[in-house]
Amino acid sequence: VTSRLIQAQLVVSASTVKMSSPGSSSKKSRGPRGMRRHLFEDYMSLREVSAGLKRGELVQGALRINPRRYHEAFISSPDGSADIFLDGLVARNRALNGDVVVVQPLPPERQKVLASCCVENAVESEKSPPGHSSPGQGRHSSPDIIVEAQYSGDEEEVLIKMEAVSLQDKGTNVIPSKVVYITELKHSRAASGFIKFLPDKTFALFSPVDHRVPRVNVPLTDCPADFNTRPGDYTNTLFICGITHWPADSTFAEGRLAKSLGQAGEIDPETEGILAEYDVDCSEFPAESLACLPQNLPWTIPAEELAKRRDLRQECIFTIDPATARDLDDALSCKQLPDGNFEVGVHIADVSYFVEEGSALDLVASRRATSVYLVQKVVPMLPRLLCEELCSLNPQADRLTFSVIWTLSPEGKILSEWFGRSVICSCVKLSYDHAQSLIDAPDKGFSTEELPPCAPAHPIRHIHQAVLHLHALAKHLRAQRFEGGALRLDQMKLAFCLNADTGLPQGCYVYQYRDSNKLVEEFMLLANMAVAQHVYRWSPRLALLRRHPPPQGRMMDVLQELCQQMGLHMDLSSSGALHKSLNETVGKDQYSAARKEVLTHLCSRPMQMAVYFCAGILQDEKLFRHYALNVPLYTHFTSPIRRYADLIVHRLLAASLKCGPRLCLTDEEVQKQASHCNDKKTASKRVQELSADLFFSVFVRECGPLDSEAMVMGMLDKAFDVLVLSYGVQKRIYCNAIEGLQSFQFRKVGKRPEMTLIWAAEDQEQKPVRQEISLFSLLHVQLKADGAPLKYSAVLKRPPPPQH
Repeated sequence: VTSRLIQAQLVVSASTVKMSSPGSSSKKSRGPRGMRRHLFEDYMSLREVSAGLKRGELVQGALRINPRRYHEAFISSPDGSADIFLDGLVARNRALNGDVVVVQPLPPERQKVLASCCVENAVESEKSPPGHSSPGQGRHSSPDIIVEAQYSGDEEEVLIKMEAVSLQDKGTNVIPSKVVYITELKHSRAASGFIKFLPDKTFALFSPVDHRVPRVNVPLTDCPADFNTRPGDYTNTLFICGITHWPADSTFAEGRLAKSLGQAGEIDPETEGILAEYDVDCSEFPAESLACLPQNLPWTIPAEELAKRRDLRQECIFTIDPATARDLDDALSCKQLPDGNFEVGVHIADVSYFVEEGSALDLVASRRATSVYLVQKVVPMLPRLLCEELCSLNPQADRLTFSVIWTLSPEGKILSEWFGRSVICSCVKLSYDHAQSLIDAPDKGFSTEELPPCAPAHPIRHIHQAVLHLHALAKHLRAQRFEGGALRLDQMKLAFCLNADTGLPQGCYVYQYRDSNKLVEEFMLLANMAVAQHVYRWSPRLALLRRHPPPQGRMMDVLQELCQQMGLHMDLSSSGALHKSLNETVGKDQYSAARKEVLTHLCSRPMQMAVYFCAGILQDEKLFRHYALNVPLYTHFTSPIRRYADLIVHRLLAASLKCGPRLCLTDEEVQKQASHCNDKKTASKRVQELSADLFFSVFVRECGPLDSEAMVMGMLDKAFDVLVLSYGVQKRIYCNAIEGLQSFQFRKVGKRPEMTLIWAAEDQEQKPVRQEISLFSLLHVQLKADGAPLKYSAVLKRPPPPQH
């Protein structure tokens, strides 16, 4: 099917959605004379909502919908002690996943009934047999390296499971409610999916891939010209649809087809669908924004600008990045001083020099808020001329930077620090592999062929020595952080090798986080913490900071109980205690890393997300803390090419040092932009995960079946979850779908879940094989593509017969 733009093109965004909008009442239910009654209640007025929130009768929060059982939805109560439960489509009142809603608790008599139903449904959802359609057509949740111990936004299903346990035990941990107002339409109101022909209708039925989005009636005029006569030709064609209206009397929304994407299961159409669903702006940069950049190329730094800056071009400064990186926004330097101490610098691309506040380019960047990294490409926040040339700290090119320079003792103690605008000339672009080679061979003399081209003024031995000094200091800094109570939750991250001609994945592996990664991370963290302290001291009202709230107390209680049930002795009392427990509980053998991965997944679930905020709006300094890092103040300063929050922080830092223009922002404006950055960062992370999911699904289809060891990471009465060790993916295996299984029995020994699998005899001369599994049990599985596009299963392999 040839992809083509549908006649009615539309830009789908929350700001253009025309629903029965909050603050405007729809018509009241009509009489019984054949007229349809309203399915959804009218929204409250803004005045009623404001009064109800003040009286504590209403609660506001972000809606999350269970992706497996999409009639169930929750928002967290303000104090975290209970979850507010919304049962069914009607209770959600046309709100979609991620929307900020105001809810009203139901009367007590209805609460009891619905709370009971919630327990049954939540537990039953864990028994769903294979084949129950789920969002993303089998797109699995991709693991990620969690630097800040952020809660992954796609773990709603896991949360439902933990909430179900809590409900069973306590019975009162949910408050059945209904949506009475939508404060903010966070969901893009766009979805990818399929169209179905309806005889004798002037519209077709659009069915989203994500079942949390309603089905949509779309005009036949939006469909391909031959859809009426040949609907079967489009059975496997993906379309993008935007919801334009959702009538109060229908479970179906109304919308328009925006575009035909192509065949489901192919990388390009699926990627385009993901980007549209999460409202990622992939358009070309407008001409007026590009006009803000230097037009006479190649560009050179003006002499008057050089005169204002600290000139570091003669220093041994270098970058360490992934081998394929083109937007190099940070560089490092390190030299030993005569007294034995070290001068260490972190040098960050000075994007704020080129992107003036309030300019057309600034407006575009603020809307995009972040670069979005897919497996096969990057959707940049800023034009490529800026990202990859003018601001990128490319080797042997003069570049404008913002620097933080410390004097450190050999043990990593900060003796002094300096902030300021500077100019550098990086002497070499190192990859993480290059830096790791230098770390692994401290006494080796490297030849010019073993490293990228280096500036003649800085021999390889000087660069090698600087890397070794940085590595030694980073180890001290890291040890001090964890001794001081920091937490790190690492989760497996997949990396892919792509075919240069087809773009298809031809290999994949679990990305290894090594000493070279840790080196860079430690100094980026140090710079971010230093800038946070400086900016907040200068302006407690305008400082844009990043906080990480402690885990949800109720969820931690549930986790503690689950750990006890599994016989795990975990101290969850603080971030430092949790970090220590994670490293002490897993043992020391070849599978200790796998056990730690399983435990990390369990411990990630109660974590809240780290968020940007304006200090002048939040005010209470106790709420500023970063739980995972265990520091009072933190911000993002080190990646202004790809994060708009960092660009704001650069402007604040320049204003504080009187080396930049006076800021025109108010604290309300900073907070508004911080909230937007939070939304875009969350969406970007989800898109990145879905891109990895997509490529891995294609990899299984093209290169599978794939055999691997797996470790049990969760158990239910009729199913269990495994971590596939070779690829870091999680899959659920349903006992009633295991071929060759004669019977199974789930039980608890004390509070420890266990399961016995009885495999049927392969022939009359053999006996049935008995297999015992529990948490951390090692199994052998095979990943196989299913019939549906992008869907694959983990098949449990039969254990070998017992040796006599």
